[in-house]
Amino acid sequence: MDRTVLDAWVGIFVVVGIAALFILALKVSNSGTTFSTGETYRITAEFDNIGGLKVRAPVKSSGVVVGRVSEIQFDSKKFVARVILTLDKRYEFPKDTSVSILTSGLLGEQYIGLEAGGDTAMLKDGDSLKLTQSAVVLEKLIGQFLYNKAAEGGTTK
Repeated sequence: MDRTVLDAWVGIFVVVGIAALFILALKVSNSGTTFSTGETYRITAEFDNIGGLKVRAPVKSSGVVVGRVSEIQFDSKKFVARVILTLDKRYEFPKDTSVSILTSGLLGEQYIGLEAGGDTAMLKDGDSLKLTQSAVVLEKLIGQFLYNKAAEGGTTK
């Protein structure tokens, strides 16, 4: 095989490898995916604990990405986390929609899950969701399990 042909193949391999790393970086940072056609509306939800939720985390309903987390703030008067969600206008939800923080898999990324209610009035820009469920923190669950096991062990004779 000619030296220039070998160099060309190595160059192509290196370019493909760099492109694959770039795509992987975009996928990990959630920057590569868009959900919106440009028309969005913002809603707010308050949680006692958001766990590892991050800005730009997906907002899903029935497994479909319908928006993104745009801001996370701390309310120093109520001592809760205020999460601002940006939703695509193509997707309308009733005012009694419930929102929860879920995890993809056992240790995967956290995302917001919306479950539509039955109200006839729909959410509008600036509305706030009242039915919220905070993130399940794995460390707390393990701690409760160990505490309960220790308590059981101490009472048996």
